[in-house]
Amino acid sequence: MSAVTAVRARAVAVPVWVWLTGIVIVASALWIGVGRANAAPWIMIDEIVYSELAKSLAAHGHFLVRGVPSTGYGFVYPVVIAPAWWLFASIPDAYRVAKVIDSVVMSLTAIPAYFLARRLLPSGLSLAAAALTVLVPSMLYTGMLMTENAFYPLFVLAAFLFVRMLETPTWRRQIVLLAVCFVAFETRAQAVALIPAIVTAPVLLVLVERRPLKTALRPFATLYAILGGGALLALAGTVAMGRSPLSLLGAYRAATTSSYTLGGFLHYLLYHVAEFSLYVGVVPFAALLALWLAPRASTPAGRAFAVATLTISVFLTAEVALFASQTSVDRIEERNLFYLAPFALIALLALGVDGVITRRRGVLVAAAAVAGVLPVFIPFTRTITTSAVSDTFAMLPWWWVQDHLVSLGDVKWAALAACLVAAALFAFLPRRFALVLPMLVAGYFLLTAYVVEYGVHGIEKTSLGSSWAGTHNAHSDWIDRTVGRNANVSLLWTSSMPTAYPIWENEFFNRSVGTVYDVDGVRTPDPLPETVANRVASGDLVADGHPVKAQYVLANSAVAVGGKEIKHDSLGMDLYRVNGPVVILSHVGGLYEGDTWSGKTATYQRVECAGGSLTVTLQGDDQLFERPQTVVATEAGRVVGRTAIPVSKETTMTVPLAPAANHRCTVRFTVGRTLVPARVHPGSTDKRPLGAHFLVWNYKPPR
Repeated sequence: MSAVTAVRARAVAVPVWVWLTGIVIVASALWIGVGRANAAPWIMIDEIVYSELAKSLAAHGHFLVRGVPSTGYGFVYPVVIAPAWWLFASIPDAYRVAKVIDSVVMSLTAIPAYFLARRLLPSGLSLAAAALTVLVPSMLYTGMLMTENAFYPLFVLAAFLFVRMLETPTWRRQIVLLAVCFVAFETRAQAVALIPAIVTAPVLLVLVERRPLKTALRPFATLYAILGGGALLALAGTVAMGRSPLSLLGAYRAATTSSYTLGGFLHYLLYHVAEFSLYVGVVPFAALLALWLAPRASTPAGRAFAVATLTISVFLTAEVALFASQTSVDRIEERNLFYLAPFALIALLALGVDGVITRRRGVLVAAAAVAGVLPVFIPFTRTITTSAVSDTFAMLPWWWVQDHLVSLGDVKWAALAACLVAAALFAFLPRRFALVLPMLVAGYFLLTAYVVEYGVHGIEKTSLGSSWAGTHNAHSDWIDRTVGRNANVSLLWTSSMPTAYPIWENEFFNRSVGTVYDVDGVRTPDPLPETVANRVASGDLVADGHPVKAQYVLANSAVAVGGKEIKHDSLGMDLYRVNGPVVILSHVGGLYEGDTWSGKTATYQRVECAGGSLTVTLQGDDQLFERPQTVVATEAGRVVGRTAIPVSKETTMTVPLAPAANHRCTVRFTVGRTLVPARVHPGSTDKRPLGAHFLVWNYKPPR
């Protein structure tokens, strides 16, 4: 017996469950290690929402977001990660453990993938399919608190049960399939696409097998009865409660209020099919197309697999394309479609098995041509952008190509050349070498994942940027460390804050952070629950006609709060001990909302002012101004300061403060000139007159 034969015999002797366990353990370890590079949540506001739901479930047994009951999001994923917040009081520790849970749960997809593959393949190739399933680049979502982690295994499980039900449509299998689909829907509402697939697949299978339609559909009576009855009950229930049936979609209902066009939908349908071919490396998609094009040439199990995967793919892709065609989205949503990858990977491995995929050269060449040419239709010039980091991983390697090898306009031709080579391998590689293709695909997945995670435009740097935009403290839970986890810290969102990241990151990492106040009608750029509050002339903060009271307050440094400052974040956030009514001592006017840019003037006002000085950090913009800007500070019409801002550097300006009779200090800053970007840069749509960046406001009381 040769050494190879002996090794093969020993491998076959190992029970399948041991191999599957090993695949799950290795995959979990791999993605746990990769996920450690993610310093902080960065897909906003999704990661905030699911962490809030998990945190509240662990603490109180309720699904709350910022203390407000929330039923608009699926409950499954928060339940999955809630143990992390229950076991660990420290949020950074809970965050790390939640990512470990993500890695294990998503790696469990290997198990249903194996059993799905076993409908077509022998045990060894089915194990290979399981391994490839947990090697796809989208496994990087294990480093993020996203529902993809729970939905992936549920989706593949539903596909497996779907195929089994089509093969042998017993009433038990139909009920179990629908139950799993319900759980998948409660994880991600996009699972609704499984329902039309389940409805149409039996009809399509009967047509493929050329059986009498009327008699062949009788075994599916339970399925259609449950779906019909369920639809009627859901409709009656929502109407009885005075709600629209669309309310069943929860937070995803907003997508139903958008306007859609047929042209936009068809464009995005093409984009998503093309991007999916690129995502899986062309060859697996070509194999799946070949199976779909000639299902009658396959085995009965192969026909059930072909029909189930085709109907799921059609309805899911159409759903995702419709969603992506909204003007508010307008991008390829690969992260909503990668769940189809196991179908293509199983089809790829089926090339090495007789009787599953046709050997007809014409079908194989046609499938290869379609899969190889499709990626040229991807609009690379507008999809190679920052949104790809969170939504479209297959674009990141081509961003690297654009950075190092070809121009942006030539990327599609480089992609076409690479895809045609892959298509030629599929069409003309001898079948005895068919197993080389899965090895090449595995290498492609690992290379893509490496670029997506560690590349210049990748997840690691994006996550670090998100963390740095939220806090400059050495410890992300610096607020809890200062006041304790059981304290109550209110956050003030004001016009002086250029981004919401100081809100999001501090809220995420600190249990003590509670209510978020929108001050003077300035709304945070998220739909999460907030309390509207207004600053009255005395500086008091009022909400619903009553003074706002707080134990501690976190606010931007430009908005001084009455109380004792107990911690400063060099990012420009201050933590105050208030223990009573919240009084905003200072107010900055003249800056554009959510920005540091001023117009012609900016004003600083402070109540209860006894004098002292104000230091302002200023910055120009060398892309807008060609020479230094002059800024003049006046107080009661008297010039108290003057400085010039270098075009490409920061500078500081310190002015004295003189209180008026009402104990208020007011300084007016006038910029020498303003420019409108739309008039300076062709293609710019910014029509604001811009003066200077007012970055930091530091008040120093009198000695």
